[in-house]
Amino acid sequence: MKNKEKKQGNVSRPPVVVILGHVDHGKSSLLEAIKDLKITEKEAGGITQHIGAYVASHKGKEVTFVDTPGHEAFFAMRSRGTKLADIGILVVAADESIKEQTKEAINHLKEAEMPFLVAINKIDKKNIDIEKVKEDLSKEDVFVESYGGNVPSVNVSAKEKKGIEDLLEMILLLAEIEQVTDKKADCTSGVVVETQRDAKKGVIATFLVKSGMLKKGDSVATRGSYGKVRKMENFLGEDVDEARPSTPVRITGPKGCPDAGEEFFVFEKLEEAKKFAEKGGEKKEEKESSPSEKTLNIIIKADVAGSLEAIESSLEKIPQDDVKIRVLKAEIGNVTESDIECSKTMNARIFTFRTKTEKGTQKTALREGVDIKEFDIIYELIEEVRKSAQEMLGDEIVRTEIGKVKVLAIFRTQKNRQIIGGRVTKGEVKKGGEVEVWRGKEKITEGKLINIKKEEKDVERILENEEFGMLLESKERVEEGDVLVPYKEEKVKRKL
Repeated sequence: MKNKEKKQGNVSRPPVVVILGHVDHGKSSLLEAIKDLKITEKEAGGITQHIGAYVASHKGKEVTFVDTPGHEAFFAMRSRGTKLADIGILVVAADESIKEQTKEAINHLKEAEMPFLVAINKIDKKNIDIEKVKEDLSKEDVFVESYGGNVPSVNVSAKEKKGIEDLLEMILLLAEIEQVTDKKADCTSGVVVETQRDAKKGVIATFLVKSGMLKKGDSVATRGSYGKVRKMENFLGEDVDEARPSTPVRITGPKGCPDAGEEFFVFEKLEEAKKFAEKGGEKKEEKESSPSEKTLNIIIKADVAGSLEAIESSLEKIPQDDVKIRVLKAEIGNVTESDIECSKTMNARIFTFRTKTEKGTQKTALREGVDIKEFDIIYELIEEVRKSAQEMLGDEIVRTEIGKVKVLAIFRTQKNRQIIGGRVTKGEVKKGGEVEVWRGKEKITEGKLINIKKEEKDVERILENEEFGMLLESKERVEEGDVLVPYKEEKVKRKL
């Protein structure tokens, strides 16, 4: 890996901030409000594409905001051991207080051991109760400063752009307390925020530099991709030659799509970067399934790496003891002819999230009998994968006990048949039904009731507490005192 030009002591850098909270509590609105106030109209006009991160200035100091694609993706990044951000903002609506996703966000922040502050949003609305929000937070072990805790809180209105200055002031204060610095390291490194595939430019990735200096022309690699930084743009779309710690940049040049949340490193030579990527790629390979193992092969195509990360994280939660879900390809971009060929060869199903399938590719899929399932909601995609896996399980035979019979007498014994008398002690008995034969706690055999009689007449069934005679067919002989257990068997669809 490439050494820094000069090893110095830790120096301060802009804090990297992530915003979490309930879906309707104003995360995106808050980001937009900060953009509107802190990025001039001229600058904002330069933002032509979503890059997943941007920089805002406050009193001469900068703050980097990462626009995460959702809690699942954020958690997946955290679970890789990658520290994406330094500080979290928990957004809670003043009129609705704590919701289920708020609790999830709190858990993610705690598990990541990330310092955070609370932004109580929508203070412009009627019927708000800020004190209730603080009280509800305390029930989740989040104690704001006014409640004797150490978690800062700021009242804001993203809609009216109130409290934004106070919020940024608090972020910078928290960064100073937490001593957010560029810690000494042997090489330049950072985190992949987002990845996209452009038909003309190839792979375009958003890198967030965490340590050192990333420069145009550097050789970079993640665990499964590598390349030279051919072009580098800041969040405004302007060409830049270098990026310091906490700076998000869009780079063009990687071979392969790095995953969101992966670490990247800078190397002296491209060959070294390639070796690192290939070594990391080997770790991602899956062993072949045994012929007896049920396996659902799938191909996933998504709009951006954040979506892909969230999908793969959700798929891991599907039980795979009975059916292994094997992801052959998980890539950014539209469905290609190569995907169709892979699907046909490997008997794989294609699932897409917010991507398009060109007409030519659709015709090929139709001709080859390849089904492409398209989704705009991750939950629905995951449920369809689960359903596909369940279909491979087939039916399960469920045996249900319908009664109990105590054997009272043995009247006649033939080769595999006996005429016996008994009493129904529970449930009922039906003619032609299957039975288990129990002697004490041991099941000695199974049999079938060829015929049943009550008061010398053939009947179809006998009810509880009634005595009757029966012709039992079984391999083992039944004795007085044995218990017959009639049962029925049904085919039931198995579930994961």
